[in-house]
Amino acid sequence: MSATAPVQRETRIVVAPRRFAFRWQGLLLPFALIAVWQAWGVAAGQVRTPLPTRVLAAALTLIESGDLLDGILQSLGRVFAGFGVAALLAIPLGLAMGASPAVERNVDPLVESFRPIAAIAILPLAILWLGTGTAAAVMIVAYAAFFPIVISTYAGIRQTDRGLIKAAEDLGASRRQIQLKVVIPAAIPSIFAGLHLGMGVTVILIVAAEMIGSSSQSGMGFLLIQSGQVMETEKVFASLVVLAIVGALIIKLQQWIDRKVAPWTAFRDGQ
Repeated sequence: MSATAPVQRETRIVVAPRRFAFRWQGLLLPFALIAVWQAWGVAAGQVRTPLPTRVLAAALTLIESGDLLDGILQSLGRVFAGFGVAALLAIPLGLAMGASPAVERNVDPLVESFRPIAAIAILPLAILWLGTGTAAAVMIVAYAAFFPIVISTYAGIRQTDRGLIKAAEDLGASRRQIQLKVVIPAAIPSIFAGLHLGMGVTVILIVAAEMIGSSSQSGMGFLLIQSGQVMETEKVFASLVVLAIVGALIIKLQQWIDRKVAPWTAFRDGQ
């Protein structure tokens, strides 16, 4: 026991600084981009390319007025609502398609027929059916997120190692036990990949939907288009930066959930 104690203490001293340094290294590129932005702004002139300091001042103004927080909350509410609807529909359907050839034969042609239709193309139908409020935006988001999730779920089920299934059958596992204990856990990385793709699409689509007025003149998309119409370039840049930060935070949140729900999906130490 005494021989192993110094080794454990040494491991703590060495690993912690390395993990701390790795996390800080992720900030080098953003700071470098800000420096390039500053230099570009000085060279091009503040009218065409605002300086980061002016963009920060515009962001603070939007925060003080409450417009930025309201826009973020409105957009995120629509994103999570549409994403939730898509996940609740797509995951069970993808599981059924992967587990049942009959379901696959009947559903796959419909999925492949509608998948090439861009979500923004159904915006006129969403407005006609649901008006120009939040419901139309949620419909567009759900439509966009549905296809990456259902296809990834289906692919994860179909790509399950047949050797694992055969081993479970040899041990006397029932069909239900094989599905719950072998097939679905093996498909979880693919399902999570589909959820990541679906969330990325929803963030893009909600901004586009709000920019063309399908969400009762609110949200980050509306804030962007409103600032652009009155030539408030700093507010446009501030809104874009905030969208980038929010998108990065959503990705980190998804990665954290992935590790908690299925630790075997983490591919790198320190994730």
